[in-house]
Amino acid sequence: MSKIPFLLLVFGMLVLTPAALSSSDIFPYEYKVEELENGLRIVSIPLENPHIISFYTIIRTGSRNEIEPGKSGFAHFFEHMMFKGTKTVPREAYDDYLTRLGAGTNGYTSDDLTVYFTVFAGRENLEEVVRTESDRFINIYYDEEMLKTEAPVIEGEYYASVSSPARRINELLRQTAFEKHSYKHSTLGYLEDIQDLPNQFEYSQLFRKRFYAPDNTILLVVGDFDHDELLAHVRTHYGDWERSNYTLVTPEEPPQTQAKRSHFDWPSATLPRLAIGFHGPAFSDEQIDLAALDLLSEIAFSNRSALYQKLVIEEQKCLSFYASFSDHRDPYLLTFNAVVKKEEDLPYVEEEIFKAIEQVKNELLADDILADVRSNLKYSFGSALGTTDGVAGMLASFLSLTGDPATLNKVFRLYEQVTPQIMLEMAQRFLRKTNSTVVTLSGGKAQ
Repeated sequence: MSKIPFLLLVFGMLVLTPAALSSSDIFPYEYKVEELENGLRIVSIPLENPHIISFYTIIRTGSRNEIEPGKSGFAHFFEHMMFKGTKTVPREAYDDYLTRLGAGTNGYTSDDLTVYFTVFAGRENLEEVVRTESDRFINIYYDEEMLKTEAPVIEGEYYASVSSPARRINELLRQTAFEKHSYKHSTLGYLEDIQDLPNQFEYSQLFRKRFYAPDNTILLVVGDFDHDELLAHVRTHYGDWERSNYTLVTPEEPPQTQAKRSHFDWPSATLPRLAIGFHGPAFSDEQIDLAALDLLSEIAFSNRSALYQKLVIEEQKCLSFYASFSDHRDPYLLTFNAVVKKEEDLPYVEEEIFKAIEQVKNELLADDILADVRSNLKYSFGSALGTTDGVAGMLASFLSLTGDPATLNKVFRLYEQVTPQIMLEMAQRFLRKTNSTVVTLSGGKAQ
């Protein structure tokens, strides 16, 4: 049966009602997607799980949105400020409200999104949560003095982050691999930009106006509630939120035409590290490129692979090895990471990784192995959807990419279409030596 939504316009609201789910879909729950006139999208998934409700606010903004020179780190800055309270509901009142509800709340920022979530019990508390959360986003408040007070906290977080060799080598890989795109900097931003944050109050207000707006926001509500009641509360409390109408245009990364390399000398004893990145495709639920590479990664570079068994188990050259072909809205990196036990083994480990890459570029993988990996991947996804917050947490990242809950099912349909020949072709297209960036980190003998 077709999954193309049927569109209606009801009470100034765009309503997208999906057809019945297919029995083969990985996402087994009925959902509704509705959009207010101001662009706010609401994804509603009522479940039979009693009492618990997960209320997620997804701002489709991360370090990707920080395109102006000298203006990195603002997505992460706003994650901090969103917990400071408003003039209507000050911080102390917000904390009291959470305590009274027995609710848990938190947030996180990544390259493409910032997510805030509140998990609470009781249908009778839904309206208060909607009202309080809408105030939090519509009336977010901080003054210049509050910005100056928070800046040293964020700077301290930066230093704590780069004190980790794993974070530092990831930062070095991005800075070396990217030339123009805003993925060049991490979520925390550049240190010099963080240090200049106290002087950027005016720009911070511009960033807020552009991105903390209904047409850049998705409400995801999962659990024990009535859909119509939820929509009535959302109309009441979010309807006057002014849309931004801002269109982000990220810098286009030029094709990489020659291999790059960089090294970082860690100031103290640590295990040496190696990271290799290849420019890869953006996430898509229509193009098969990244879906094929996902499956290739599981077969050839996961802990079940011959390469892992050789480097980590048999020869014990590496403490750990893994590949990460993560989903991003724009083309990102296909990465390989190894923690090596001895610095003198760095060249050997690098050589073995490139040998394994050449092998998958020249040899077809077996159909039965592909079928097994597909089955395991589907099982692990299905297992993660067993709780209310598991559903919300899993779906949030996919919604940030496309805004469409059907994306998860579309991706698994792409997995079903992948063949060994397609995986070979994707490896040949993206895992080229001239498209590679190698970074290493060492700091003498580890204690």
